Amino acid sequence: MALTLTVLSGKNKASGAAALTFDAPRIVIGRGDGCEMRLPDPSVSARHASIRARGAEYLLIDENSRNGTVLGKVLLTPHSPRVLRSGDRIRIGRIWLEVRVGPAMGTPASPAAARALALSFVAEQLAERGEPHQPLIRVVEGPDAGKTLTLEEPGRLYVIGRAAETHLALDDADVSRRHVGVTLKADRVVLQDLGSKAGALLDGARLATTETLWKPGQALQLGRSVIALIHPAAEALSEIERGPDEGMSPEERAALDDGDPTTPPPESAESEPSATPPPVDDFPETPPPPVGKAIVEKKKKPAGGWGITDAAVVLLALGVLVLSAAGWWLLR
Repeated sequence: MALTLTVLSGKNKASGAAALTFDAPRIVIGRGDGCEMRLPDPSVSARHASIRARGAEYLLIDENSRNGTVLGKVLLTPHSPRVLRSGDRIRIGRIWLEVRVGPAMGTPASPAAARALALSFVAEQLAERGEPHQPLIRVVEGPDAGKTLTLEEPGRLYVIGRAAETHLALDDADVSRRHVGVTLKADRVVLQDLGSKAGALLDGARLATTETLWKPGQALQLGRSVIALIHPAAEALSEIERGPDEGMSPEERAALDDGDPTTPPPESAESEPSATPPPVDDFPETPPPPVGKAIVEKKKKPAGGWGITDAAVVLLALGVLVLSAAGWWLLR
């Protein structure tokens, strides 16, 4: 059976379908880059919670996170497993997730898919603040210094060269008409030489005609032009992952729980019974008898008059007196 986690709420909810499907014995949920489900929010710990397979079941475990893990209405005790059911909802910090368990459909999520989803969260957050969020390339040296090209469409080949019809046209005589191709692939940017005469250098190494990963901070040199890759969402994601856990106030937790109509406010999984006594009407009028002991009630002697026992005693006494008198008379 496969398990699907879908992001339902939180300020980092991605547009469209924000879900990952897993078919693995263990799934780690957290803010760190080593997690299978990456949630880039400061309220989420680096390793916040994990889901482990046990036979046909999945168990949810809080990994001693700072802000805790809520399953439905229960705040989990760290390292105490709870069984997950299809349709359950989990709160990880500020993020609500929905659980679906069913037959495996398609390819399970890869680390690249987890990173792409995390980047989409951060990109949306940057867009809401009006900040650049899409990757772009900028000419930092050469005749066209300051010119930029935004990589908006994943999978599209963007061409850099001297020809006017290229996506980033350079006024550099040492640059070929179609010099280098740039492609955005999910969370990565790749480069390839398109058969230029002079070639291209990536951080001083000659660029091949096959796809080569271009990382932010690496300099691409074409003739006299030096071009840099800028990826605002990737930079923000790295900053969030390196940052400390951000504590949540009880009021914020309550507001998040109240914001989900199907989820009552959470209560501790180890909460003690309420100390408030029940209403007086709930107590029985007569306390029950002690367990294992019979209650024997003695009949009370009627007020006034003799009982049978009293009459028998009197008759016996009279008989003794009669016999005593008869014996005395015979001895005379």
